[in-house]
Amino acid sequence: MAIRKHHADLTILFTTLGLMALGLIIIYAIGPMRANVLNNTYGTDYDANYFFIGQLRSVALSLVAFFLAFKVIPYKYLQKYAKPFMILALALSALLWLLAMTGSSLAKCELGECRWFNLGAVSFQPAELIKLALVVYLADFITRKKENGELGKWQEFWLPFIAVCGASLFLVVIAQGDLGTGVALIAIIFGMLLVSGIPARQYLIMLALVLAVAVGSVVTSSHRMQRVDAWLDTLTGAESSDSTYHIDNAMLAIGTGGFFGVGIGNSVQATGYLPESINDSVFAIMGETFGFVGLFLVLAVFAAMLIRMLKVAEHTTDTNSNLFIVGVFSWTLAQVVVNIAAMTSLVPVTGITLPLLSYGGTSMVFIAFAIGLVLQLSCYTSREVISNHENISSRRRVGGTHHTSSRRSA
Repeated sequence: MAIRKHHADLTILFTTLGLMALGLIIIYAIGPMRANVLNNTYGTDYDANYFFIGQLRSVALSLVAFFLAFKVIPYKYLQKYAKPFMILALALSALLWLLAMTGSSLAKCELGECRWFNLGAVSFQPAELIKLALVVYLADFITRKKENGELGKWQEFWLPFIAVCGASLFLVVIAQGDLGTGVALIAIIFGMLLVSGIPARQYLIMLALVLAVAVGSVVTSSHRMQRVDAWLDTLTGAESSDSTYHIDNAMLAIGTGGFFGVGIGNSVQATGYLPESINDSVFAIMGETFGFVGLFLVLAVFAAMLIRMLKVAEHTTDTNSNLFIVGVFSWTLAQVVVNIAAMTSLVPVTGITLPLLSYGGTSMVFIAFAIGLVLQLSCYTSREVISNHENISSRRRVGGTHHTSSRRSA
């Protein structure tokens, strides 16, 4: 095996670009309906193309981030500054929490939760930065501990590990009330731990503890328990109510789409029936628009991207790079699975975007940057090479003998 630069993984490249393009198409189709709903409900004055232009801007920024990560910013540079990067991400989330508690206009709040910095014409969600920073930091941290023989030791490994991961989850789930991002963080943490080499017993103990804390955070929150109760109502076939409105209309949208969908621009649910039609519920709208066939193709594109990420990780000999790719894989997989499961009533409705498809800037930019780094690392996977002249000669000799015997028999 030898490591040398070669072509990037084209499957990851084209699936990323394809998902961004599909997101633009769907927002172009339902954006005017969303603007009309908001104008009629809240008296706003959104232009019909407001959301499409916003998505176009997000895609443009995401493409810049994607190609910067792919071609310009070496992964080794981020690896070098993994600890300061993590501190910056945590500090920004802590600052947002403090601004929200003081009622500052710099904290943008929606539905009682303050998750964005209000920077005038743009907003920034620090929780998305924590996802990227945590993947970079844990890849570096686990690699160093593994090299030093400290992996799995309480004081050297678990204490700093729990401190960083606990602070990240606290600032996202408790301070910002963002359980969806919390799920993604947990997936990142345990996805990377799974391939780190820690003892299985320690892994299972930590998983059990985190699941217990997660259940506790749901049980102690009336808002989250309402979502759980609504989900149970849908499973038991109870009569529709205000609490089941979201999932009922999501399922109706997917069912209405049938096999081939109602076509672009013909969505009924996007006219105001389905909440968050351009964000968390975009999968249901795609089901209505493109039907079962369209949803199958979308899932196939995501599956192709994720499988290629695992292939790149499999052929990456550097431990740090391998852990980073697994972290990005876990991040992407968690958001895809949880979003789709929520829209099909397999889990309670959770606020989490569908990567590269949902409307929004910060989420798309950071996951595009992370995938760009994976694409960069795909250029340095191991490949089998013929290492000496003897091997080449022997292969030629075998070939020559074959052709000689063929000519003689002829």
